[in-house]
Amino acid sequence: MMRFFYAAMMAVCVSTAGAQSLDPSSILQRDVKAWPTYSGDYTGQRFSPIAQINTSNVKGLVEAWSQKLPSEVTHSGGVGTTVAPLGRVSGSIVQVDGVLFVTTPDNVWSMDAATGKVNWHYQWKTRGGTHIGNRGVGVWRDRVFFETPDNYLVALNAKTGEEIWHKEIASFDLQYFSTMAPHVVGDHLLVGTGNDLDEPGMLQSFNPQTGDVEWTWYATPMKKGDEGLSTWASVDAASHGGGNVWVNGSYDSETHLYIFGTGNPSAAFTSQLRGPGANLYTCSTVAVNVDTGKLAWYYQTSPHDTHDYDSAQTQVLVDGTWQGKPRKLVMTMARNGYFFVLDRVTGEHLLTSKMFASTNWAEETLDAKGAPVRIPAKDFDYAGALVSPSTQGIVNWQPPAYSPQTGLFYVNTSETWEMYYLATTDPRGAMGLGGEQLMNLPSNGGWLMAIDYTTGKPRWKHRYPGVTGALAAGVMTTAGHLLFAPDIHGNLIAYNSATGRQLWHQHIGASNAPETFVLNGKQYVLAAGGDTLYAFRLP
Repeated sequence: MMRFFYAAMMAVCVSTAGAQSLDPSSILQRDVKAWPTYSGDYTGQRFSPIAQINTSNVKGLVEAWSQKLPSEVTHSGGVGTTVAPLGRVSGSIVQVDGVLFVTTPDNVWSMDAATGKVNWHYQWKTRGGTHIGNRGVGVWRDRVFFETPDNYLVALNAKTGEEIWHKEIASFDLQYFSTMAPHVVGDHLLVGTGNDLDEPGMLQSFNPQTGDVEWTWYATPMKKGDEGLSTWASVDAASHGGGNVWVNGSYDSETHLYIFGTGNPSAAFTSQLRGPGANLYTCSTVAVNVDTGKLAWYYQTSPHDTHDYDSAQTQVLVDGTWQGKPRKLVMTMARNGYFFVLDRVTGEHLLTSKMFASTNWAEETLDAKGAPVRIPAKDFDYAGALVSPSTQGIVNWQPPAYSPQTGLFYVNTSETWEMYYLATTDPRGAMGLGGEQLMNLPSNGGWLMAIDYTTGKPRWKHRYPGVTGALAAGVMTTAGHLLFAPDIHGNLIAYNSATGRQLWHQHIGASNAPETFVLNGKQYVLAAGGDTLYAFRLP
């Protein structure tokens, strides 16, 4: 009986849903009625120009609706036989024409943004793989795209959820896995993958109409003559050198560059086979041309990394002021404990700032390019090395935010310690993330930081109670002079973005970065708590 009721409910919802189509050029014009892409727009700022909810009235915010994600399936596809657990929502929720597109690994739901009612649920039957999370969908015209853990790019009809096509984007047998939200830029679908073995990271551009590959950019040199090869011991080491692209970046429409981060080199902890060089372009912020996939510039945040310190946060693009003059900037925090400011047109380094005094894996002085210099004694060792931060980093992929009202960069951080033991130097055991043993140690706790990009120093910071070492989800700012940030205990909290004063909170078990939009004249704040969505608005 419940199945019949649910089918009838979905039939009604499908028939009344909106147009559900997104002209990709419209993403360049910030539409307050939508959250059309991973960060809300291309800048990575996660700043909304909506001010209906502000510092004076946010205390009156109430729940508009909540909806637990149902398991009933409208459409299914896949190349495997396994139905993975539904998982939790940790990625970005795209909203177009009043319809939400929500994901967990192997699953996409379409939901009414005003009520939370489900329109359809698509489920992918998997071959297995790493079901660590899914960072969301990309929407192009009337199609929705998502990546599966077993490395397929799937195109769905946005209105009905019916599958249009699926394309393999990386080898499952080589232990790739895919979690990134496809990034729509014009008529390009930018797609990254992950790998914890010994395969090269890459960013690919797919044609959203046909699913054909347009270009592939590898994060490491793949053959003789490739730029950066001199930073590796050999072509073999480089072409198995990692640098995976697993988190969404940002797009600069003026330069037509997609700017994003790359992961750790491989083998991660035993670097002998990689040679003594910097191992380009791992642990870097890089910029590639969206039409050609050609590298425009790079900046390496952890040369010759030996601690799994991916440069994994979404880059934040700001038209700011540097030393009294207007300048086009890009900002990023790396897992290694440092905050960086670059010129986003040229990649020129402008600022590096260590965020915690406890960070001890690098020298106090920077190299000629402003990058941290690794201390070899802090590498993995048979006797153990006490290192801060841990491999999870002071930040991870959870997105930061920026407010043009305050000029501050906001991010959740964690000050952690770990003992790093070397288990083997045998290349067979040290592949990928192997060859090490970690001992987690008590943490110094988690912090919400508001950083002045001109100095690299916190303007204010708030310490979360407890010493769990956990990292809270991503954050968002609004023109209401507000910062919405989950804490490490699952609360969604609204702060005055200038002062850090707490103004409102709700315990929802917050598991993703909040977002906001206007529907029927009302501003909504949306966030997930595990397998449940919560929408808030003023009465």
